[in-house]
Amino acid sequence: MAQVLITEAALERRIRSLARQIERDFRGGELVVVALLNGTVPFLADLIRRLTLPLRLDFLGVSSYRGATQPRKLIYTKELRLDVRGRSVLVVDDILDTGRTLSSVVAKLRRLKPRLIRTCVLLDKPARRIETLQADYVGFKIPNLFVVGYGLDFAERYRNLPFVGVLRPELYRLPSGCAIEP
Repeated sequence: MAQVLITEAALERRIRSLARQIERDFRGGELVVVALLNGTVPFLADLIRRLTLPLRLDFLGVSSYRGATQPRKLIYTKELRLDVRGRSVLVVDDILDTGRTLSSVVAKLRRLKPRLIRTCVLLDKPARRIETLQADYVGFKIPNLFVVGYGLDFAERYRNLPFVGVLRPELYRLPSGCAIEP
């Protein structure tokens, strides 16, 4: 690890604040939380433990990296089980990077006719955005760094770290010595 970018304590404080914000905005109704697998799991668990409003939880599996570091075509690996028609939906993801995944998910959910869709991301990396999309709830805005931990991975490693850290570049270099763009 090159450095710790966001400490465990900072994560805890910010997630508590996000939960209060979500509670205010969705008070008086049931919420369907749609979480994107796999990197969202630690963030999701901490977030929903702090929500007191009634909620239902479902997951969408969306893969764009599949062992690589550059995004590829999106593939849905798990579909929703819950009916979201006419309901308030909160989409939870770990990182908003290029925006391709979240844009695709929101478009897919819109076709299911929910009453309302809001998005919540732990990390926002606007420097890499190619889609014009902003999350409704953002934990932290980060610079264009290759980050891991707290659910985020590199080749399925580092997800279990209790903080968000910057991965040392030599750990994600191509065999030719060329660095992969973070």
